[in-house]
Amino acid sequence: PVADFAFDESLVEFTVPKADWLRINNKAFDGVHTSAFIFDDAGRVLLVQRAAHDSMPNLWETPGGAVDKEDASILAGCAREVWEEAGLVARRMVRLVTEGGEREKWSVFMNRDGTKVFCGFGFEVEVEGGKEVVLDEREHQDFVWAGEEDVRRGEVGGRRIPLTALAMRNRLLEAFRLRR
Repeated sequence: PVADFAFDESLVEFTVPKADWLRINNKAFDGVHTSAFIFDDAGRVLLVQRAAHDSMPNLWETPGGAVDKEDASILAGCAREVWEEAGLVARRMVRLVTEGGEREKWSVFMNRDGTKVFCGFGFEVEVEGGKEVVLDEREHQDFVWAGEEDVRRGEVGGRRIPLTALAMRNRLLEAFRLRR
């Protein structure tokens, strides 16, 4: 369930449906994608491993996905993806997570066959409860909680965690930086 969630006032521009955001910002992207940066009490971020039978098999990323036209807003789409991919309920959208530096607030990427262009936003998300992760095995096969040095090394507890893209690594490191 996508419960009512709070959001920081800096995120107000993302409280509209994706079509409205694209129109307001005069962007012609084919879609909008979100990534959720969820931290546990020890300051580690949740990473999920893509299913072996899915695109980008066995690679690691944060929970996220496409914002649907039925989603009330971009933030609501993020909250829905957190529930669908990790079984967690979003309580508060904390901040935008970019790739850092002077980069745009979004990342740009193409679908697997190169026919569509998406913009992706990252958000730090606080979730309810004890952070008991429940994966949708059609999309993901495992999860880990990774610290900043784990992300830098590309491994957690001796296990390699190859990420889906350089943009994901950049956002992860920026998410850690923003929490300092």
